[in-house]
Amino acid sequence: MKIRFNKLSIEQKKAVWAYIFLFVPLTFYLVIRIYPTFSSFYISFTDWDIVSSEKQFIGLENYQKMVNDPVFLKTLVNTFRYVIFGLPVNLVLSFIIAYNLNKIKRGLGLYRTLYFIPYMTSLVAVSWVWRWLYQPLPLGFFNNLLSFFGLAQQPFLQSTSQALPSILAPTIWAEIGFQVIIFLAGLKGIPELLYEAADIDGADNRQKLFKITIPLLRPTIIFLVVMGTIKYLRIFTQVYTMTYQGEGGPLNSTKPLVLYIYNNAFRSFDMGYASAMTVVLFVLILCITLIQLKVLEEK
Repeated sequence: MKIRFNKLSIEQKKAVWAYIFLFVPLTFYLVIRIYPTFSSFYISFTDWDIVSSEKQFIGLENYQKMVNDPVFLKTLVNTFRYVIFGLPVNLVLSFIIAYNLNKIKRGLGLYRTLYFIPYMTSLVAVSWVWRWLYQPLPLGFFNNLLSFFGLAQQPFLQSTSQALPSILAPTIWAEIGFQVIIFLAGLKGIPELLYEAADIDGADNRQKLFKITIPLLRPTIIFLVVMGTIKYLRIFTQVYTMTYQGEGGPLNSTKPLVLYIYNNAFRSFDMGYASAMTVVLFVLILCITLIQLKVLEEK
């Protein structure tokens, strides 16, 4: 074997070593990612309580159960609400911040660090801090602030109408830092010559924004929209940490699909039904991502 390797050319040796180093992450993805993914498809057609080793094939019963499950339909709607309300706000705020930071000549590194720190912080820690901020009087910061200005305290996480926006707030706050950094990288990549030419032609700031900046940020926007959509569709930690006993309450008003999958899999031990919902979520993420890529690339 060693003799054969020595007879190879330098380029062939480089290729061999490249395949050797690529074998390690490939094995990891096959064992940790690919195999469980395909296993979920099979388990979704079975009745399996994870405790017993036997899986009873039941066909499409788990998928039929979903159609008649009001909690599943509720969590599906909640999941889309997180995306519809959270992602646009996140993108707009992060772009505004990045657009103004790009004009700063001094202290830019400090501001980037300050905005990025929440993204680096553990979501569990962030969620617990915000949960404390939402507490009723005399503990909660927000209700103490409202009381200071003579306003009535709010239920926040105890309200079916306010709980979901209350969970979205820390989610947006934590995600802004990442998107600001990506937007800044995109803004730095726009040639200054284009803005100088626009100045010579008499273009104002609004025209430069909509005719130069935003069109040239299209690849950045596509990336952030796709990544942001996937993150919001898979939201879990914030809801599990901030709601009472991690149930996504009150009255399932904040429960996303991932949390419902978790409850069925590891609390009810209904792995077949949980796997069926996982397949549905996978298909949703795949379809939405492909549609977004198609629409945004065409524009």
